[in-house]
Amino acid sequence: MHEWLLDGSLALLILTLAVAVLYVRSLYASIVLFIAFGLLLALIWARLGAPDLALAEAAIGAGLTGTLLLAALGRTPVSQRAEPAFSGARQYVRSGPAVVLSLLIFWILLQAVLPLPEQSSAVVRAAEQHLDAAGVAHPVTAVLLNFRAWDTLLELLVLLLAFMAVRQLLPSLPRAPEAWPLLLGWSCLLAPLIILIGGYLLWRGSSDPGGAFQAGALLAAGAILLRLTDLLPAMGWHHAWVRLLVLGGCAFFLLVGLFTHWLGAGFLAYPEGWAGPLIILIEVAATLSIAITLTLLVIGETREVRG
Repeated sequence: MHEWLLDGSLALLILTLAVAVLYVRSLYASIVLFIAFGLLLALIWARLGAPDLALAEAAIGAGLTGTLLLAALGRTPVSQRAEPAFSGARQYVRSGPAVVLSLLIFWILLQAVLPLPEQSSAVVRAAEQHLDAAGVAHPVTAVLLNFRAWDTLLELLVLLLAFMAVRQLLPSLPRAPEAWPLLLGWSCLLAPLIILIGGYLLWRGSSDPGGAFQAGALLAAGAILLRLTDLLPAMGWHHAWVRLLVLGGCAFFLLVGLFTHWLGAGFLAYPEGWAGPLIILIEVAATLSIAITLTLLVIGETREVRG
C-alpha cells in the first residue's frame, strides 16, 4: 500500500512539474522547475530499478543541462527574455490543440508499449543465453557494447556533433566570477569523491548497472566543479590533449570496428576471447571522451572575453 502511494505521488508530481515548466511565466522559475523535474525523474528511474539511468538523469538531465540553461539565461539581455504574450484562460484555450495532439501521441505510444512485457522477456532471455560470449556479466552492458554496439557508437557521435555545433555557435565565453569560499571549500572535498565514484561506476559497469556514460557524467561534474573554483587549469581546443580526449571515444570505437572487420569477424563483431578486453578499452576511451566533452559544453574554452 505504501509503495503504491509513493509511486502514485511521484507520478502526480512529475506531471505537475511538467505542466508547470511549460506554463510558468518566469523563465528563471521554469528552469528551476526543469531541474526539479530532472531530479524527480531520477528518483523514478531508481524506483524502476535502473540506478544507472537515475545517475545519468541526475547528472546530465538535471545537473549539466540545468547549468547550461541557467548560463544561457544569464547571458540573455533582459529585454530579449520573451514571456508568454497571453495568460490566464486564453493561454489554455490556445494550447488546446497541442494538448489534444499530445494525448493522441500518448495513446498511440501506450498501445505500442502495452504488449512490451512479453517481447521484453524474450529479448532478456536471448541476451542471457549469449551472455557467456559477450565478454561482460551484465546484460545491459552486453547489449550496448556487444550485441548492439552500433547504438553506443552513434550516441558518442551525436555528443561529438553537439559539441562541434556549440563550439561554432559560441566559440568564447565571458569570464566566470570569483568562486564563493563555500564552493571552494566543498569542491576540495567533493571532487575527489566524484572521481572515485566515477571510476567505480566504470569498473562495475561490466557486472552491474553503470558504465561509460554514467562515469563520464560524474567525472564531468567533478571537472566543472574544479574549473569553476579555478582549481583546474583552463582548457581549450588548441590543447592537443583536449582534442585527443574529445575525439578519442569515437575514433577508438571506429578503430576497434575496423580491427574486428580486418580479423574477419565483421564490423564491431568481436572474435571469440577478445570481447572482454576490447569492451574495457572502449569503455575507458568513451568515459574520458564523454567527461571532457560534457565539461567543455558547460564551461566552454579558454578564449575568454574580458570585461
